[in-house]
Amino acid sequence: MSYSKTALDQLEAGQIDDYKESLEKALANDSDDMLYSLAEEVYSLGFSKDASTIYEHLAQKYPEDDGLKINLAELAIDDDHDDQALNYLSQVAPDSDEYVRSLMVAADLYQTQGMFEISEQKLLAAQKLAPDEDVIKFALAEFYFTTRNYRKAINLYLDLIKSGTLEMSAVNLVERLGVSYAEIGKFEQALGYLEQMKPIHMNSDVKFELAFTYFNLKEYQKAIKAFQDLRDSDPQYSSLYPYLADAYVNLKRVDEALKAIQEGISIDQFNEKIWQKAGQIALMDNEDELALTYFKKGHEIAPEDVELLTLLSDWYIAHERYSDNLALLEAVSDEHVVDAHLAYNLAQSYQDAGNIKKADQNYELAAHELSDNPDFLKHAALFYREAGQLEPERKYLKKYLDLVPGDIEMASMYEEDQDL
Repeated sequence: MSYSKTALDQLEAGQIDDYKESLEKALANDSDDMLYSLAEEVYSLGFSKDASTIYEHLAQKYPEDDGLKINLAELAIDDDHDDQALNYLSQVAPDSDEYVRSLMVAADLYQTQGMFEISEQKLLAAQKLAPDEDVIKFALAEFYFTTRNYRKAINLYLDLIKSGTLEMSAVNLVERLGVSYAEIGKFEQALGYLEQMKPIHMNSDVKFELAFTYFNLKEYQKAIKAFQDLRDSDPQYSSLYPYLADAYVNLKRVDEALKAIQEGISIDQFNEKIWQKAGQIALMDNEDELALTYFKKGHEIAPEDVELLTLLSDWYIAHERYSDNLALLEAVSDEHVVDAHLAYNLAQSYQDAGNIKKADQNYELAAHELSDNPDFLKHAALFYREAGQLEPERKYLKKYLDLVPGDIEMASMYEEDQDL
C-alpha cells in the first residue's frame, strides 16, 4: 500500500497525527501521479493547505507545468490570498496550453473582487481563443446573468441549449434562459421556458419568476396559484406577498388581497414595501384607519422612502389633518428636496394654518410641475383669492378654465375678477 493511500485512510478515520506523518512519507516516496491524486482527494476533504503543500512540491520538480500553477492559484483564491493567486496566474504564458484555463480562473478572481470589466475581458479573451468551448460560453453566460446583463446572457444560453446542453455545473440552462427573458420583460418567451421546468427542479427563485411572469401576462388566476405554491414551499419568501395581493386586487378580490398582504407582514415586519402595499389595499377595502397604521409603520421603517412619505401625506390631506401633515413634512423638507406633489400638500397645510407666506412659496414651488393639474390649479386660485392677490388668482384661474371650461362657478369667478 502506498503512503498516499495510507494517509487518506488515516485522514478519513480522523487519525490526524498519523495522517500528517504519512503525508510527509508520501512526499518523500510516492510517485508524482499518486501525489497529484492525493492533492485532489485532500482538497475535496477540506484540507486545502495540505493540497497546496503537495502541489508546491510537484511544482518544484516540474516548474514548466502550468496546470500546477493554476491549481495553486485556485487554492490561493480559496484562502483569500488574491495577490499570490495572481502571481501564479501571471506565470502562465499566452502560448501555454493552460492559458485559456488561467484566463477563466483570473476572471473568477476579478469578479469576486468586484472588478467586472476586467473579469469580462478575461472571459472574452478565453472565448476568442476557444470559441467552440462550451465551458467558456457557460462561464460567460453566468457572468452576464450575475451582473444582470440578461440580453447577452440569453444569446449564450440559447447557443448552449441549441447544441443540446441543458445543464452545466448543476445549473439548469432552461431555467436560466426563462429567468433572463422575464428579467428583460419578455414574459411570453420566459413562460415558454419556465413552464418546461419540472416541479422537482424548481427552487424558490424560479417559482417566483414563473408566478411573476403569469402576473405580468395578466394571467392572474395562474399567478395566484403559482404564488401560493411558492408560499406553501417557502413561506419566508417575502417578495411574493405584494404580488399575490396585487393579483387578488386585479380580480377584484380585495378582502383576499388584504389577508394575503397581512400574511406577508407576519413574515417580514421590516419590509417597508409590504407595509406600503398593505396600506394601499386597506384603502381599497375602506379600512382608512388601518391604512394609516400601515403607512405610518412603513414610514417609520424607511423614513427616506418618498413614495411612502407621499402616501402618508396624502392620507393626512384627504382627512384634513393638516397639522399632522405639517409635522410630517416639516421634519423632512429641510433635509430632502420636496417634490411638487409634497409641496402642494404643504401649501394646503400652511394655508389651513394661516401661514400665507409659506403657503404661497409652496404653491409656486408646486406650480413648476403641476401646471396641468386641475385640482392643484383650482386650489391655488382659491388660495390667492382668499389672500386678496388678484394677479396670481387670475393666472391660475385661466389655466384651470383652459382645462375645465365647463366649471360654471369658476368661470363666473373669473368674469367677476375681470370687472375689478
